Amino acid sequence: MTRQRQVQRGLTRLLVRDMGTLRRLIRPQSLEATVPDWIEAVRALVAQYGNASATAAASYYEAERVAAAVTGQFTVPLLGPPPDEQVNNSLRWATKDLWPRDPDDPATTKAQKLPLDARLDAAEKKAEAVAQKLVTDQGRGTVQEAVRQDRQAVAWARSAALGACAFCRVLAIRGAVYKQDTVDFRAHDGCHCMTVPVFRGQRFELSDKAKEWERLYREYAAGHSGDQLRLFRRAIAEHS
Repeated sequence: MTRQRQVQRGLTRLLVRDMGTLRRLIRPQSLEATVPDWIEAVRALVAQYGNASATAAASYYEAERVAAAVTGQFTVPLLGPPPDEQVNNSLRWATKDLWPRDPDDPATTKAQKLPLDARLDAAEKKAEAVAQKLVTDQGRGTVQEAVRQDRQAVAWARSAALGACAFCRVLAIRGAVYKQDTVDFRAHDGCHCMTVPVFRGQRFELSDKAKEWERLYREYAAGHSGDQLRLFRRAIAEHS
């Protein structure tokens, strides 16, 4: 899992690097004409790095299968890139604050009142987070689809990064409870959580860091219906 996380983070770094070179496509004096060209270019990058993410995930799945001494042949199906419409909508959301708005309009937000350079910087960071999720989702989805199709796989677990948010940690401490057909991977922009396959005869155990998160959750948050996430977040902040 450590190797898989390193590979996916490496892809993210390369993705962000290449996205930085595309910012020149956006001409502030002609947003309406140039933003669509930028979106098309970013969409191509998402497809390129998404395929690399899926290929890396397939290699990871095959290695996990060998490590679990699973018998029988299985070819990991590579998940394809997200639909163009999904990518386009995500990038339009990331750039929605770029367009000029009347500062006296009550509907105009604080972000929309910032100078254009600041709005461009903010849009770039949002777009990077959006693209990272789309690319990493392709890898995560490849593992999920493999678990669904592989007769020797019984479930998958979520592995959260060390600095993950409280939401991701709560899902990670549940362990290998996610079955083939029951749930999708719930991720947010910038999420670096990974999918861990679990095979027949294999006993999944939480990592040491996840065991500590589980202890904090049970001690400070469990039993407080409707307020668990806030209390867990506070416990993490106080005990990290």
